[in-house]
Amino acid sequence: MFLPHPHADQIALPNVLAVLGDPTRLAIVAELARKNGGPVPCGHFMDLCSSKTNLSYHLAKLREAGITRTEAVGTSRFTTLRREELDRLFPGLLDSVIAAAGKPALATEPVR
Repeated sequence: MFLPHPHADQIALPNVLAVLGDPTRLAIVAELARKNGGPVPCGHFMDLCSSKTNLSYHLAKLREAGITRTEAVGTSRFTTLRREELDRLFPGLLDSVIAAAGKPALATEPVR
């Protein structure tokens, strides 16, 4: 089974940022980053989602934005982070976003 992935020159910063704006997808990317580029079975992320359908949706969004690569092997799917390509296109972006995601949000007062 072939899963479409954008070529590196088709990866757009606004799309990457929009996709990484979701906490579940950001948690998936952070976990992939901790795995140092190794392929991770999709089932590994089930604790981040309420259902397989929800997980499939998030993984598809990451793949379509060019953040991850998913390879079908038999009935299993393995996901890897496209770190090398993303670091070349947007130096420091992944590290900054992942680091910021690990920090608690600042409490702010409502604008009056």
